Amino acid sequence: MDLREEPGDAAFRTELRAWLADAVASLPPVPARDDWPARRAYDTAWQRRLHEAGYAGLDWPAAYGGRDAPPARTLIFLEECARAGAPYVGVNFVGLLHAGPTLIAEGTDEQRRRHLPRILAGEEVWCQGFSEPDAGSDLASLRTRAVRRGDRYVVNGHKIWCSFAQVADYCELLVRTDPDAPRHRGITWLILPMDAPGITVRPIRTVLGSSEFCEVFLDDVEVPVGHRVGAEGDGWRVTNVTLRFERGTGFVSELVEARRLVADLARVCTDPAHRRELGGVAAELEACWALTKRAVTQAALGRHGAPGTVLKLAYTETRQRLGDLSLQILGDEALEIGPVVEERLRTLALTIAAGTSQIQRTVIGERLLGLPREPR
Repeated sequence: MDLREEPGDAAFRTELRAWLADAVASLPPVPARDDWPARRAYDTAWQRRLHEAGYAGLDWPAAYGGRDAPPARTLIFLEECARAGAPYVGVNFVGLLHAGPTLIAEGTDEQRRRHLPRILAGEEVWCQGFSEPDAGSDLASLRTRAVRRGDRYVVNGHKIWCSFAQVADYCELLVRTDPDAPRHRGITWLILPMDAPGITVRPIRTVLGSSEFCEVFLDDVEVPVGHRVGAEGDGWRVTNVTLRFERGTGFVSELVEARRLVADLARVCTDPAHRRELGGVAAELEACWALTKRAVTQAALGRHGAPGTVLKLAYTETRQRLGDLSLQILGDEALEIGPVVEERLRTLALTIAAGTSQIQRTVIGERLLGLPREPR
């Protein structure tokens, strides 16, 4: 890990902090939770402001609108945005943190030229079409089928937990192109235009009352072969590239907020046992912050994997402990603070989304530590 401050880093932080202070103060009111056209407009407008100010895609290639910035600058940007209370990526999440980096690593020059500048400028919104009703954490068991007919794939299937599909322009879609191949082969990664005929989007209402997730039904949907990322049948490898990006810097804002919550709780916590436990949580979050720095550094070097997987497991488990502890420390007062209870409910999903904790432990054991594979 090499995130030592370099010439210009301090000036960059000062400049960014001043810009954020003015930009955040001038933001319009946050739209209602289920007003998806307004939420898209709000999130993409913020992305455009970042782009116009030169803060979009700091670590992306300059040829596609980025700034080729070193790892430390990316981390400074993410940290300062979180501390300033700036909008998170919102509906731009999949495009900026999943699809865009995957196209940089695996896409063709044509795909990069077509999509990357538009993602950075807030002109394209993406969703993810990976999970299925019977293929969640066991993603390799997916059944959505794509049959090649000339220069098109004809896709039929059903995807679930597709974030922001109701306002997306494109979807990173996993399909099975060879049903006779072993499970981890015969999978292909496609760029799916969400306005293609045959697509039905159905929002899912969560326990919190939100509807950012959707089901997507595909009925004879045609996708040009030129929208394939990687070789046909090589989608599992490309997918793992995507997932490594998902588990890298995606938790920076979460970590900053969690550390802030620890500091707030420390000011009101008087029970010695609770304070000891809070200290343990604080130490684990500091370790997660160090892992984040390592993940950022390795990503800049083109290496993804171990830090992101370990960080995903460590942070999500610790964050749930912090949620429980916050309710214990606040006691009856917590029931009067709606956001505290809602946040605790939200953290229940952290150890499930992007791969359950059980799956992460298996990956770490088998692929990182080289332990014997679990019997099938």
